[in-house]
Amino acid sequence: MNVNDFAKYKLKKRKISMITCYDHYSAKIIAATDIDCILVGDSAAMVMHGYDSTIGATSDMMATHVMAVSKGAPDKFIISDMPFLAVRKDKAHAMKCVGALIRAGANAVKIEGVSGHEKIISHIIGSGIPVMGHLGLTPQSVNGLGGYKVQGGSDAARDAIMRDAEKLEKLGAFSIVLECVPAVLAGDISKNLNIPVIGIGAGPKTDGQVLVLQDMLGLTGEFKPKFLRKYLDGSAIFKAAIENYHKDVVSGSFPDESESYE
Repeated sequence: MNVNDFAKYKLKKRKISMITCYDHYSAKIIAATDIDCILVGDSAAMVMHGYDSTIGATSDMMATHVMAVSKGAPDKFIISDMPFLAVRKDKAHAMKCVGALIRAGANAVKIEGVSGHEKIISHIIGSGIPVMGHLGLTPQSVNGLGGYKVQGGSDAARDAIMRDAEKLEKLGAFSIVLECVPAVLAGDISKNLNIPVIGIGAGPKTDGQVLVLQDMLGLTGEFKPKFLRKYLDGSAIFKAAIENYHKDVVSGSFPDESESYE
């Protein structure tokens, strides 16, 4: 997949599958699947580093994860999140961050919101770097939003998200992630735009879906938002395997002769 395929898939009404990934061994597994594209999300700060929000992600952190993923899945289209405040300082700072992510192996960057950084988005796109937008629940703004909750519930909020989506398309974004908004609104935005809308907690009428790898594999404990479908009880499987290993070591049954060198 390349950046031009996003628009082609939308025209064909072919849904786009995207999944997060932060490390090399997971990337190698994903590389062997039909998943369309990989998001190296700033959710890495939470999933991989234990922060309670994405605000802890830095440019160096993101570049490190992008490099690991790109080495494991070199043929997949990789989008990297721009970390907290990366596009709110100045153009030079933003481009330094973009450069680090692209050199690390990203094919595109994702930017939350649009109001106030339209010029930087235009400059990034004008520099030949594809930009994916992100509207609705924008986790980097969690403090301003008052928590993680559904956006676009009122007519005014709905209209604002619709306008921002149209603005991103006009600026040249190749696609948009729409997070935690009513399904009807997500469907209207998808229908209204020529670029694909990839949903997470945005219902079935978007042009594609994205989930966090560890969430859909059931590796994040009791975390179960309404939009999440778990495809595996990974936590239980991992725990059982580790417990079996522990028992075999304590009992002396591991290693046996077949697992030992003469």
